[in-house]
Amino acid sequence: MKKQEITLNGSTLSIETGQVARQSSGSVIVTHGETVILVAVNASKQAREDINFFPLQVEYRERHYAGGKIPGGFFKREARPSEHEILTSRLTDRPIRPLFPKSFKCETQVIITVLSSDGENMADTLAGVGASAALMISDIPFKGPIATVRVGRIAGEFLINPTRSQLEDSDMSIIVSGNEQTIVMVEGEAKLITEEEFIDAMKFAHGPIKDLIAMQNKLIGELDIVKRDVPEEETDEALAKAVSELVTGKIDAAIKTGDKADRENQISALKEKAQEAFVESHPESEKLVSGYVNDQLKTAFREQILADSVRSDGRKTTDIRPITIETGILARTHGSALFTRGETQAIVVLTMGTPRYEQIIDSMDMDTKKKFFLHYNFPPYCVGETGRIGFTSRREIGHGNLAERAIKQILPEYEDFPYTVRIVSEITESNGSSSMASVCGGSLALMSAGAPTKGHVAGIAMGLIKDGDRYAILSDILGAEDHLGDMDFKVAGTRDGISAIQLDLKIEGISFELMEEALAQAKAGRNHILDIMYEAVAEPMEMSKYAPKVLSLQINPEKIGGLIGPGGKTIKKIIADTECDVNVDDDGVVTVASLDLKRCQEAIEIVRAITLEPEVGMEFDGSITRLMSFGAFVEFAPGREGLIHISEMEWHRVDKVEDVVKPGDAVRVKLIKVDDQGRLDFSRKALLEKPEGYVEPPPRDRNQGGNRGRGNGPGGGGRRPFRRN
Repeated sequence: MKKQEITLNGSTLSIETGQVARQSSGSVIVTHGETVILVAVNASKQAREDINFFPLQVEYRERHYAGGKIPGGFFKREARPSEHEILTSRLTDRPIRPLFPKSFKCETQVIITVLSSDGENMADTLAGVGASAALMISDIPFKGPIATVRVGRIAGEFLINPTRSQLEDSDMSIIVSGNEQTIVMVEGEAKLITEEEFIDAMKFAHGPIKDLIAMQNKLIGELDIVKRDVPEEETDEALAKAVSELVTGKIDAAIKTGDKADRENQISALKEKAQEAFVESHPESEKLVSGYVNDQLKTAFREQILADSVRSDGRKTTDIRPITIETGILARTHGSALFTRGETQAIVVLTMGTPRYEQIIDSMDMDTKKKFFLHYNFPPYCVGETGRIGFTSRREIGHGNLAERAIKQILPEYEDFPYTVRIVSEITESNGSSSMASVCGGSLALMSAGAPTKGHVAGIAMGLIKDGDRYAILSDILGAEDHLGDMDFKVAGTRDGISAIQLDLKIEGISFELMEEALAQAKAGRNHILDIMYEAVAEPMEMSKYAPKVLSLQINPEKIGGLIGPGGKTIKKIIADTECDVNVDDDGVVTVASLDLKRCQEAIEIVRAITLEPEVGMEFDGSITRLMSFGAFVEFAPGREGLIHISEMEWHRVDKVEDVVKPGDAVRVKLIKVDDQGRLDFSRKALLEKPEGYVEPPPRDRNQGGNRGRGNGPGGGGRRPFRRN
């Protein structure tokens, strides 16, 4: 067994190999604190000839036993990967995918399993380190190593790989991957930080990244590693030259076509013409011919931007496509917006619910709930194609999560807007940056729903064309600019700062200076979009009449049992009487929801009465529940009773309680005594007009007539025996 270790954020981080999963091409165990992951990598022996992409599969899996838990559900075993597992798989895939040779087409698999979790040191960043190390010590060709860390900041001080507890106090959580020279991948969220603060965070992250890479290199140096031969790409220089001569002029016309469908039709026609031209002279070379056409297309597309600073749709590098906005487009939904930017369009719909609609997250470390979640749907028709309709794709989960992070920072405080909020972005047209359209549409949908947000948030996707020292940074990229370019840099935020960010590169890295320039250009574009959004909706609109009305009340947590009642009797009665949805959190927050605001207010008043700490002098409306020889019990709130002694019924002497009241009578009473056991004595006569010339009758035995039953509700105090004088 070989092992290397360093100290990171006060804990030891180690990589070891040679003891576990020894039949894999490469395997490592990465440990940080008491969190342990196993990474195993393998590649098939035969290359796939039927594909034009690299068949890489990255799978990150968390086992509940790692946190000392048994999974929920009927089968009691881990089922489909959770959203967090899918997002971590994507975070690991993105920085390593560009580092495999282009000609390597063997199916490659990276499997990451969390074996132990201490609940503090998070495993998602370890996955990138482990994947890089396992690939480096395997026979699989890989141009690494890389490393992945998380950056947090508490009280202005940056932290690397902050613990879960530290993240609660951090104003950013940004995952960064890099090589020895620079940063290659970024994904994260922040509480509206400036562009300068983001660059500082990236520079801070790069130091530990280089330390982790050095540790991997030490481990590699202890091993005798033999890599596979990289297959040479199939080429035919004569055929490539002939294809170039055939399509060069027509390629230039195609890339200057602004309409996406027309441009794609022209390119498809060029490929068909090239296939026909060489079918006899070069049989079975369809893939080569198509590839050479694509090479010519990419070269011409990039050269036009670098040479003329003009894009295929005629825009300059800093121009934003035309934007149109409509809100409230769906009458029966709680909030909706149609956001269109060029040929990218999203219908974004918001639904408000009560706390019982919170999303329950059952993870290996903890069970949590989410009050806000955003779902992103990308149907095949949005790009004019057919496709399989099935489970939510990894791309949809990733884009939805990015938009959710961006919008989360502008949500109102729960006390001001006590709703569970679900936003759904339906992408109806797509030609670049649909996730950022979801951010803009989600912000508009919140305003449309009447949510008192902290302002609008907008997103923009930046691109890069780089050839040697020449480069062009592109604002609001098209799908083709993403596909044929070198960078997809998504930045979302408000006028005050960045709320979410994502960087993917197809080249081995960019300088911090280039990143700063891209951020400055993104800020200008973001503010342009925000101006249009504020012009469309400047402030929250009136809440939909179809939205539930939700009121909340903070009660003493010790009163929760009394509010719920034995077997839920009390709270069920409130729900039945008011026709409201009533929920109680463990911290004492009570939420009441109904389409009728008046009923909500009624329910809140009942809750307030049940959980009230009664004080002498307070007045209540109640009803008589039962009669005793010495008085009557009055229920002044569901499940809460007190006694009206017979001497407190009327100003004159009362011989029989039933002469004054009977069960079910409505009475108004005044609290005159709370004894040391919390039992309540009420007076009815104290609220009646005192007769003129009234003479106080002789005192009577208040316990005469038998046991003084008190009821068992809150404040009732149970039963106690009477004492004879």
